[in-house]
Amino acid sequence: MTPGPGADEDYERLAAIFRPVFAQIAAGAKERDRNRILPFEQVGLLNRDRFGALRLPVADGGHGARLSDVFRLLIELSEADSHIGQLWRAHIAFVEDVLRLQDEQLKAKWFARIAAGQIVGNAYTENGGNALGTLNTKSSQVDGRWVVNGEKYYCTGTIFADWTTVAVAHPERPGRQIAVVSTQHSGVKILDDWDGFGQGLTGTGTTEFHQVPVDSFMPEDPNDPEASIFQLVLMAVQAGIGRAALNDMRSSVQARTRSFTTGTGVPVHREPQVLQLVGEVSAEVFAADSVVIGAVLEVEAALQDAQLNAEERFAVCELAANRAQTIVQPLVISATSKLFDGLGASSTRSSCNMDRHWRNARTIATHNPAIYKARIVGDYEINGVQPQRLSVTGDLAAPTGHHAG
Repeated sequence: MTPGPGADEDYERLAAIFRPVFAQIAAGAKERDRNRILPFEQVGLLNRDRFGALRLPVADGGHGARLSDVFRLLIELSEADSHIGQLWRAHIAFVEDVLRLQDEQLKAKWFARIAAGQIVGNAYTENGGNALGTLNTKSSQVDGRWVVNGEKYYCTGTIFADWTTVAVAHPERPGRQIAVVSTQHSGVKILDDWDGFGQGLTGTGTTEFHQVPVDSFMPEDPNDPEASIFQLVLMAVQAGIGRAALNDMRSSVQARTRSFTTGTGVPVHREPQVLQLVGEVSAEVFAADSVVIGAVLEVEAALQDAQLNAEERFAVCELAANRAQTIVQPLVISATSKLFDGLGASSTRSSCNMDRHWRNARTIATHNPAIYKARIVGDYEINGVQPQRLSVTGDLAAPTGHHAG
């Protein structure tokens, strides 16, 4: 595992804490993927070293890490096991929200919980049946206390979490509101029913809520850069997948003794076209790494720039994430597909599980598809249209005059 472009001594000191755990995680990644073993033990190992408290100040029980440090570590973690990298997605974004809180009492409460190793998941997306811009999951008052009722899907990481954020409709506030509830409450039911062909160990399934008390409501800000953090986490995971694929390709080519009659008659590790292919994959992986880190550094700078107003800061963050997503996904999907061309049919055996890299990369690429991100960037470049925050997904109403059949 390597730090990637531009890492400094501060990062190396931080990474030294976690690399032994990353190595342990990598050792069992292939077996866990093949046998669908959820990584509870591995999450516990990371928690032992306060991975979830990376961004908290040292005085508050954290590591005092920069945002870019977190993403460099996330790439290394995803190189070890992409499922584990992704399951921290909501937690990483939540911590950034906590760091920006103006309510000092609420901030102190969450600092203490995060420093104690408590993890936050998410339950934002409805599983169909809600009109676009609305939510079927609702908060209401019962005996003077706010509770949540409803059902969510794509609840990545929540099965591993102590708390989860829930996007709800609120009877007294317009738009989406974010309630935080305990996953340990008896009214919470978490299902491991995600059946995608990739990223199967992330807990991206259903969560049901029945009369679940709200611990707190998080302030909603239309210019919150949370969405860009969410997307950049996925890009960091993609970059890690690319690294893992290159690692497998490198070791397999080095170990290969069989060749083809259509080759040049030299060992595979000296075959010019195979070396060219490995070089292309290496370049794609390097480019993906560089783009992700470049985008994160741009977001990091925007969050620290007092000269930007909230709308400008939001636009910078969104454009950085959208540009990264537009190019990183095809790079990694290409790299994870090309690796088979240099290895032959034996690399497709189930026992090799080499296809997990492509499956996982392809699955992540379906999250908020890059074609929409490219359009947003293009609209900004040509027409000056600023990125807009999209809070929810849902069903479109049928056009007027539409008839089935």
